[in-house]
Amino acid sequence: MVRFKSRYLLCEVCVPDRSSLQLLEDRSIYNTLRAAVKRAHGDYGSALFNIGVIVKYLNAHTGVVLIRSRKKHYRLIWSALSFITCLENRGQMVQCFLNCLHVGGTIRTCQKFLVKYNRQQLHRMLPDCKTDAEKQEVRRAILSCSLSNVRDEEADEDGSDDDDDDDKET
Repeated sequence: MVRFKSRYLLCEVCVPDRSSLQLLEDRSIYNTLRAAVKRAHGDYGSALFNIGVIVKYLNAHTGVVLIRSRKKHYRLIWSALSFITCLENRGQMVQCFLNCLHVGGTIRTCQKFLVKYNRQQLHRMLPDCKTDAEKQEVRRAILSCSLSNVRDEEADEDGSDDDDDDDKET
């Protein structure tokens, strides 16, 4: 049996109004990404997209998206991200762009990067806090950033990945 190697694109959905993130679903991101690849790379890109691209994770509160693709073709997906200007979901158009934060070989490396990235963002927020209560809340959030919570989630996620037929060729 041959295992297909994957690359994971950790992206951030950047929107002008943070409340519009609640409208997002992984299906809408998948369809928009497919249309962007088709527009940018034609039938060739569309065929490669259908082979092994999947939206593994979407956090509608923070706007973080994890996209899995085959190792050979991740640059094709990565290049199409710049052509996305809006997402359609439930009949509403959400103006946005996707910012690729990290490209990793495993979900674990993407999670480690995300913890570091979130910690840096919290450190940047600390000087902007106006009251002591806000500062204490940000400090508590900085201290709660650890991989112990990520390990528990990864154990649950790794168990479900073993049964995917996309990863193995028979």
